[in-house]
Amino acid sequence: MIEARGLSKRYGTKLAVDDVSFTIKSGQVTGFLGPNGAGKSTSMRLMLGLDRPTAGTVTINGSRYSELPAPMHEVGALLDAKGVHPGRSARSHLRALAATHRIPERRVHEVLEQTGLSEVAHKRVGGFSLGMGQRLGIAAALLGDPRVLILDEPVNGLDPDGVLWVRQLVRHLASEGRTVLLSSHLMSEMAQTADHVIVLGRGRVVADAPIAEFIAAGKQARVLVRSPEAARLAATLMAGPESPAALEPAGDDAFTVAGLTAAEVGDLAAAQGIALHELSPVAASLEDAYLELTRTELEYAAA
Repeated sequence: MIEARGLSKRYGTKLAVDDVSFTIKSGQVTGFLGPNGAGKSTSMRLMLGLDRPTAGTVTINGSRYSELPAPMHEVGALLDAKGVHPGRSARSHLRALAATHRIPERRVHEVLEQTGLSEVAHKRVGGFSLGMGQRLGIAAALLGDPRVLILDEPVNGLDPDGVLWVRQLVRHLASEGRTVLLSSHLMSEMAQTADHVIVLGRGRVVADAPIAEFIAAGKQARVLVRSPEAARLAATLMAGPESPAALEPAGDDAFTVAGLTAAEVGDLAAAQGIALHELSPVAASLEDAYLELTRTELEYAAA
């Protein structure tokens, strides 16, 4: 479990993390989301003792990271996959890390196998692709068989098979009762991986909820309508000053409707003798809910 209480971090005049409190529970994958500059990376650095909080605390299983007697056995982290000497081989890098915590050689072999790096274990890291570097970073995080995993953008640079592998890996780790914190900008992937989401905006928590609840509370449900008389149907749906319908274009002869059910749209079309070629509910998505929530939380936005 990871707990933050009143956590703040200031760099000069910049308040990167502003009085943040949350609990990241074991046995589930928690997605850590937010626009660039929202405070996610700073929060992770504070969790791992790489920065000192200006105020508040963050603990892992009840202790500050600096108080853990054998950190790699408690916490595995991937913050920067490039932080490896390029002249070292994957195996020598992991062996050096293992030596700091008296982790046996067999464990190095196990994580190389687990991350698909056995065949390139003797290759210099400087020649690794971005995806191979990510796999090595994940191998290092797993090395101490920790109960807590903190992974920042672990699918960055991975091909579709690699992305699927990470998804299955973190789901499996959570099913074993471990605490898994995962950040990613890939909303479609996060939607398939996370059980719970914490969203930061301008250094503050703007959402902390199960993922299904977060999506349901987001953008209003819509109906996709396609008709050869789309303009006349749109006018019909919008008729009257008290019409609840809100329309958005969706390509040629198509639009989406919020405020009316598919049945209500169908009934109105039938009453006017308007043919329908498609009438289907549009499921809300994590991306929709996230964009709706963070629209006003962007630190850097195009004019």
